[in-house]
Amino acid sequence: MYLLRCGDGTLYCGIALDVEARLAQHQAGKGAKYTRGRAPLELVFQEVCASKGEALRRERQLKRLRRADKLRLCGLPPSR
Repeated sequence: MYLLRCGDGTLYCGIALDVEARLAQHQAGKGAKYTRGRAPLELVFQEVCASKGEALRRERQLKRLRRADKLRLCGLPPSR
């Protein structure tokens, strides 16, 4: 499970077996539709999960968090 910070300041949450390879896909414009055109992309958080089901549950948890809580989790300063 991982979080990316997009060039426009938004955060994107996803899951992947190989986060570095998935980040390369996002950066090449072949990742999620959401991240296309939002470069540069920066990996700001990743977490290893025991199974795909656990990763999906954790992703759902993170997506429900407020933006400020997501930034705190990543160790980033609060946005404007």
